[in-house]
Parts: sequence; C-alpha cells; structure tokens
Amino acid sequence: MVIVLKNTATKQQVNELVSWLEGYSVKTNLVQGVHSNIIGLIGDTVHIDIEAIEANDCVEAVRRVQEPYKNANRKFHPDNTVLDIGGRLIGGSKTQIIAGPCSVESEKQLMETAIACKQAGATMLRGGAFKPRTSPYSFQGMREEGIQLLLKAKKETGLPIVTEIMSLAHIDMFAEVDVIQVGARNMQNFELLKALGRCDKPILLKRGLSSTLEELLMSAEYIMSEGNSKVILCERGIRTFEPMTRNTLDISAVALLKQKSHLPIVVDPSHATGLVKLVEPMSLAAVAAGCDGLEIEVHCDPKKALSDGSQQLTPQAFADTMKKIKALAEFMGKPVDDVE
Repeated sequence: MVIVLKNTATKQQVNELVSWLEGYSVKTNLVQGVHSNIIGLIGDTVHIDIEAIEANDCVEAVRRVQEPYKNANRKFHPDNTVLDIGGRLIGGSKTQIIAGPCSVESEKQLMETAIACKQAGATMLRGGAFKPRTSPYSFQGMREEGIQLLLKAKKETGLPIVTEIMSLAHIDMFAEVDVIQVGARNMQNFELLKALGRCDKPILLKRGLSSTLEELLMSAEYIMSEGNSKVILCERGIRTFEPMTRNTLDISAVALLKQKSHLPIVVDPSHATGLVKLVEPMSLAAVAAGCDGLEIEVHCDPKKALSDGSQQLTPQAFADTMKKIKALAEFMGKPVDDVE
C-alpha cells in the first residue's frame, strides 16, 4: 500500500499517522520526493481501512500495490535512485561505462587494459577475481590476489572497481571493493543476497539467464529488505531457443524496468551475445533504450584470454566503440560521465 501525503502535511501529522499504521503490525517507509512525500507500507495491509487513512488531513491519496516487491517498486519511490560510486553518479543524468577484462589474469594484463579503458573514457573498472565457470577444469580466477591487483589498478587509474562475489565466505575480502557484483548464476542465492543486504556497499545484481523481470526485482528486494538500498540492476541476456548468440539481449527490459523500478539499470552487451562483433550495436541499442550504464569486457589480447576471449574487445575496438557511445549518449541527453 502507498500513501501519498499532501504538501501541507506537518511533521506531527505524519508521525501520528505512522504511529497509527504501525499498530497494524506493518512496516512503514517514509520516502521524501521532489514533488511529494510518500509512506510505503510493507506487510499484511488487508485489515487496514483505506477510507480511514484517507480521512487523515495530511493524506492526499491511497493506492494498493499488487506487485510482491515493495522496496524496489517505483510506486514506493517515484524518484530515480542515484548512487555515488567514487564520485561517479549512476542513475542520474550521466551514463556510466564499466569496462575491463572478464578475468584478472596478471598484473601486466590488468594494468595495460585498465589504463587503455580509462583513456578511452571508461568511468569504472571491472574484472573477475572469482570466476564461476561451467567446467570445473576452466580457469577459476586469481581469487584474493585478483582483488589486490584490482585495488592496485584503482590506485593507478582512479577508477572505482566492480568485481563479482561467489560465496558468503569471501565477503571480508571485498571490504575495499567499490561495487560488489552478483552474477547471473547467483541471482537467486538468497542467503548471499541477504548477507549483502547487511553491508553498506552498492550491489550490481545481474539477471539470471532464465529469470523473469519480476524474479530479478524480487532478488533486489532480498537485498533491500535487509537495509541496503544501493542496488543496481543489470540486464545481461537470457537463454532462449536461439543458438546463434550466447544469450538473447532483452532490450525491452531496460524500458520495462525503468517503469517498474527506481533503481539504476546497467546493460552487459558482452555476456548478452558472446560475440565481439555484436558488442557495439547492442551497446548503442542499450543507450538508445535509456540505460544508466554499460558493462563492457575489454582485454589487451583477447586471443590469449583465459576466459571468454570471443566477447572481449581490444583496447582499440573499445576506443572506437566509445566514440559512438558518447555521441549517441549526448544525443539522448544523458552524456557519458567525464572521468577527468
């Protein structure tokens, strides 16, 4: 249930209303927006009389919410959530570009790629220290050493770092990481999501390869219900019957999620298609659809990459793609953030 307050509502009136509502064993969430203030009710509201609420002098309107996700719902939070990540604002008026290798493989590889990404205009650095792979015999990442190399690259370039967590046991290793990524395979690892909900860090939540948008939003709800509202949604392609691409990028998800949720939305065109030649057109399509950012894989030598070389751009290809992304983002009225 959502209660829209009048602009003339006093603090005392609101406090009295909140106290009365909490007598029905529901949780209240007061959201102060630009144009109006809203009280969101979380819990069983069946026994609360809407007319009794509307009778309060401070109440403008009352609406019931049907969706099972409340914290992530735009009805509860009409204004876009804007997150500050090392001075980069995501969810606001600028487009953020997260770029870097699929896996951290060595200091030389990471540093070379990170510097090239920044020079081309990337605003954040990605890199996998822990790698979930289909085969147990594939490269699994450099683990804690990989995180230390990412931190070194951050110091060198000034770019905030984004890297994936795979286990509750590893949380302490991510103390200095700027954004913790939850991969598609862990989107419904609810114990992990709840634990991340108790930490004060932005969480980039990737859509599961066979998950609906409501399931993605419910996973975000798991994190937010524990107190962490710093969630970024990521569309990275879903599994369909089409075998010509690794996954099928759901561009419509960007527009739909913008309608349903206030959370920032990032698109990963690299994992979405698995084909380097499709990264640029899918990046442009995502920007045109209104995404808040892109997560693009770049490798200094993709042919020698230890994971997903077929979908990683060379630094030169990334620089060329960035020129087009910047031009389109500017045209769309949401220019790429200036790292300088």
